[in-house]
Amino acid sequence: MPTEQSPAQSPPRRTGRRLVVPAVLILAVAVVGGGVAWSVHRGPGTPSGEPPVPVQTTTVVRTDLATTVSLTGTLGYGRAEPVKGGRSGTVTWLPAAGATVTRGKQLYRIDDRPVPLFYGGLPLYRDLAEPGTVGRDVRIIATNLKALGYEIGYQPVPGEKVVRPAKAGPTTPASGQNSTSGQQKSASGPGATATGQVRAGSEPGQPASAQAASGQGASGQAASGQGASGQEAAGQGAAAPTPAAGGTAAAPARVVVRKGEGVLTGSLMRAIKRWQQDVELPVTGRIAVGDVVVLPGAVRVDAVTALRGDDAETPLLTVTPTAKVITVQATVTEAGTVHRGDRVTVTLPGDKTVDGTVSAVGTTVAQDDAAGPTSEPKRAVTVTVDEDLTGTDAADVRVDLVGETRPDVLAVPVGALVALSEGGYALQRADDDRFVAVATGMFAKGMVEVSGDGITEDLKVVTTS
Repeated sequence: MPTEQSPAQSPPRRTGRRLVVPAVLILAVAVVGGGVAWSVHRGPGTPSGEPPVPVQTTTVVRTDLATTVSLTGTLGYGRAEPVKGGRSGTVTWLPAAGATVTRGKQLYRIDDRPVPLFYGGLPLYRDLAEPGTVGRDVRIIATNLKALGYEIGYQPVPGEKVVRPAKAGPTTPASGQNSTSGQQKSASGPGATATGQVRAGSEPGQPASAQAASGQGASGQAASGQGASGQEAAGQGAAAPTPAAGGTAAAPARVVVRKGEGVLTGSLMRAIKRWQQDVELPVTGRIAVGDVVVLPGAVRVDAVTALRGDDAETPLLTVTPTAKVITVQATVTEAGTVHRGDRVTVTLPGDKTVDGTVSAVGTTVAQDDAAGPTSEPKRAVTVTVDEDLTGTDAADVRVDLVGETRPDVLAVPVGALVALSEGGYALQRADDDRFVAVATGMFAKGMVEVSGDGITEDLKVVTTS
């Protein structure tokens, strides 16, 4: 019958335990040594019941890498600009907020007369009334009337000389001339100056050599006042000065047309009259300051700031461009790496992404008052998108701007890198499982630039993803 073991019989078990400990240590050392040997000389394993674990591979590619800077932007119509009436009068009509106004359409009414919108980069600063007037403001009128379908006739090209008539002087005929008998016409009729040169207002810019001699009538011309070349004067009534008795007429001014300038010719003044008649303005052939409002393009009325009955020389409304844009407030450092024309990626609400282009980089550095006095000054970057964003008028978006760029480099997915115990990284070749040390460069969008001995394009390596 078995008997219960007494406590005095326990030492042999402790001895056994002591004997087991070295064996365990020896086994552990053997296992670790075998593991080290296996990791260094990874050879084909012995067959087992489990299938080998498949590995993922990728290839080394040659590509361009670029870092991105993600900034927060605001989708809208851009900064609203104020517009005020350009002349005195009473405001009698204003558009509604949100309205779109295009070329030739009225933006507001003063004294119940429409003030149409013309496109251009220069506001009208003078009355355009004298035939032969040359300037960029004249070009704006000519360009807009032509775009609206009016025939403006020939416009002198840059470098061409035109003759502006001198200011009218005393009209007393010289001694020996009969100005009322009708026996001989003077050269002061429309289309000619006192020296026989065509005025710039005549169909335009004719050289002096094309005209009759000074003081002589146009032989064979009718008494209708046509110039010596048979061309019509622009102003229809701005006669050249006739010298007073014993005196000489003031010489007409010669003007060279420069790039971007236009000339107020007779044809252009007739086009102005036809346009004035169509838009129900007084038909004068002249454009006064405030008759039209000149802005860079079509506008959207952002807000109306005046009331009907107000003085027209005050701010009347604010306008924005009609296209939606994204405004990004970038630090000076960030904005310094951005250039007009750079491509960007915009992430809209709902994680929808669209491509865009930097259309403007502001030059004004401003402090963000909302961020406090210690915030870094910023510059505005304007981005336009390639897609129609109908239905979304305002939203916060993310804009990914391209930063540093590394063109034509070898790269692999980041998951292909193997960290070495002694430091640095390696790639594991897929053909023979060897590890090849590499130097890393730029990390961008899940890819990493690599270089080293034996690293070539299309080399197949092991990766985790």
